[in-house]
Amino acid sequence: MKKPRSQSLSRRQFLTTAAAGTVALAGYKSYVIAGETTQPLIVGEGEHKFEVVHDWPQLPDKYTWQTTHNVAVDKSGCVYVIHEGRENLKDHPSIFVFDPEGKFIRAFGNQFQGGGHGIEIREEGGQEFLYVCAYQQVKSFAKMDLKGETVWQQYAPMQSGKYAPEEDTKPQKIWGQNRFMPTNFAFLDDGGFLLIDGYGAFVVHRFDKDAKWVSCFGGPGKGEGTFSTPHGVWIDRREGRTPSIVVCDRAHHTLQYFTMDGKYIETLKGYGLPANVETWKNLMVVPELHARITLLNEKNEVVARLGDDVGRITGKDGGGIRNDKNKWQSGKFVHPHDACFGHDGSIFVAEWVNTGRISKLKKIS
Repeated sequence: MKKPRSQSLSRRQFLTTAAAGTVALAGYKSYVIAGETTQPLIVGEGEHKFEVVHDWPQLPDKYTWQTTHNVAVDKSGCVYVIHEGRENLKDHPSIFVFDPEGKFIRAFGNQFQGGGHGIEIREEGGQEFLYVCAYQQVKSFAKMDLKGETVWQQYAPMQSGKYAPEEDTKPQKIWGQNRFMPTNFAFLDDGGFLLIDGYGAFVVHRFDKDAKWVSCFGGPGKGEGTFSTPHGVWIDRREGRTPSIVVCDRAHHTLQYFTMDGKYIETLKGYGLPANVETWKNLMVVPELHARITLLNEKNEVVARLGDDVGRITGKDGGGIRNDKNKWQSGKFVHPHDACFGHDGSIFVAEWVNTGRISKLKKIS
């Protein structure tokens, strides 16, 4: 699926009236803007309340967004954003880094321009590394340090037997189930990792600690161990649960659970194009391209739906909303493509819109 993008409200602009599904916190600090006192925009309920800050980070004028895809946070609280980028702008970076307050720090990742997609961070031997994957004509995945220096970069794992000849040596902008179109990573306890081919072969690849291909599971099908656009992958290690692999089977609108050996366990239904998952303490966050963020507890019970605008986005005018920022509503999402937790339980959301949008859901409860 290709991805547009869009601009939105300024960082300090808030609704003066409560939108449906939001809760105003009594006694919470208010803001004075242009002579008017407004309340911060709050979504959620109970112990899951968040202040919404759309367009949280700001880029320098020399850079532009194009289809924001994924986000990750390092130990220091810096936020890393990857966007698809433009194939014809090879000197423009696809990865932007911001400090914990949203101030721009640096940019890199020109090699992913036109295909930037997945990004995750893992600590290894006391040092943090970025794992990055790209689809479209790039068809690659890489390990980098936090400054953007490449440790290694690889292409289609041909030993899997899943890909067309020369898919690893002459990648082209061709889609199909014999093509390599990776979308994201999950990290294993033994130092290896999983790489999911969400737009190509519809499989989950396993690599060892030396980034050598080991095996794969899945493939195209109707569910229960097979997929249709398996877009996101994660290891669910929440306390009280047996560690297991979660796959966002996006086109089936489900989450599928597997053992750590790749054996099918169960399917969770009731999502709208789930794109990725991540966990923090007992919570799992599920960004859904159908205009909402879902939070689940350790029993995988829904405890909150944030920014829900499903009715409008899935209606007959949904496509027009995506491409017209004037139709966006504060506190509502358009197309959440990725979400990750900050260290305090705040949530950063990247949306698949044609001018890009990164929102911060600042935890306040």
